[in-house]
Amino acid sequence: MHTMKRWNIDILLSEESEGEYTRTWAEVGLASDDGSSLRGHGMARKHPADEDVPEIGDELAVSRALADLSRQLRQVAAEDISEHTGTPWRP
Repeated sequence: MHTMKRWNIDILLSEESEGEYTRTWAEVGLASDDGSSLRGHGMARKHPADEDVPEIGDELAVSRALADLSRQLRQVAAEDISEHTGTPWRP
């Protein structure tokens, strides 16, 4: 038996500039077929002395949001393992 599933991640980026400072926020969302969802968040700051390359802020903010989402998903898996086995999962 072969089963295939597709999980889609939604990424939302927002950038705010104030004077010489720029901040980029990212929110990533993962929704499952059972209606549960997780959201990860990340932020990047551009130092005033840095060259203005918006893609770098996007990349950093998204990578941090994905890391946050990954941590949450790992926690959900650990809780599911503990619930089904009766023993805590150790990463």
